[in-house]
Amino acid sequence: MIYKTDYHVHTEYSDGKAGPEEFVESAINAGLNEIGFSEHLNLRFNDLDWCIEHSRIPEYLKHIASLKKSTDKILVRTGFEVDYFPGQEKEVYDFLSPLKLDYVIGSVHFIGDLTVDNSEEFYRGRDIDRLYTEYFDIVCEAVASGLFDFIAHPDLIKIFGFRYSRDPLPLYRHLAEKMARHDVAFEINTNGKNKPVGEFYPDARFLHVFRKAGVPVCVNSDAHYPARVGENFDSAYKILKAAGYNEMCTFRNRERYLVPVQF
Repeated sequence: MIYKTDYHVHTEYSDGKAGPEEFVESAINAGLNEIGFSEHLNLRFNDLDWCIEHSRIPEYLKHIASLKKSTDKILVRTGFEVDYFPGQEKEVYDFLSPLKLDYVIGSVHFIGDLTVDNSEEFYRGRDIDRLYTEYFDIVCEAVASGLFDFIAHPDLIKIFGFRYSRDPLPLYRHLAEKMARHDVAFEINTNGKNKPVGEFYPDARFLHVFRKAGVPVCVNSDAHYPARVGENFDSAYKILKAAGYNEMCTFRNRERYLVPVQF
């Protein structure tokens, strides 16, 4: 029996395409035990159309709190997916501390002031190996910041299919060691299947590295449409089993709990 959760979902409060109620209905139909909302939050750039407007945060939190009380067929969790920028740790901590959340997802979409996932043009004419190492270094900084409960799509840099020219194992091993040291979990993000790269984040070839390091994991859809809640989870569970995982993490009130699973 698998305790099914999906903590990475975006609604109309950021760049999702439906309201929270529609995602809850889809999650129930998919047989999930928990659904968690995690609107994009950026504290460096306030004019991004794919992030929640800061003025709407109280409305968002109230909306999800109401859903928690009115829904008895599934547990509803509240979170944010926060863009990490080196040097902004205190600002993020001060912003998040007063909020009543179940978890905070750390993600790296930016190298400097440029996003890695909006266009292939970001990669044209650039040293791909250097971009990979720089990206993984920033993810490691996010892990060490103490701000996040788990890290989203930890190798998003591969989104358009540009590949590291050498064996990337050392990059993943270093990241896994950093996560283990700072007790931060990661996700299998199934939405990578819908991107040009056509595969999950992180690279399934290296899941055993995270498992051997003792890094906790959860499976998420990164759904922006209700129909994608829980998408490709059966495939994700299979590769977790192959990597040797026998438990997954759940979150409540910024606490992590490990749930045994039988894949």
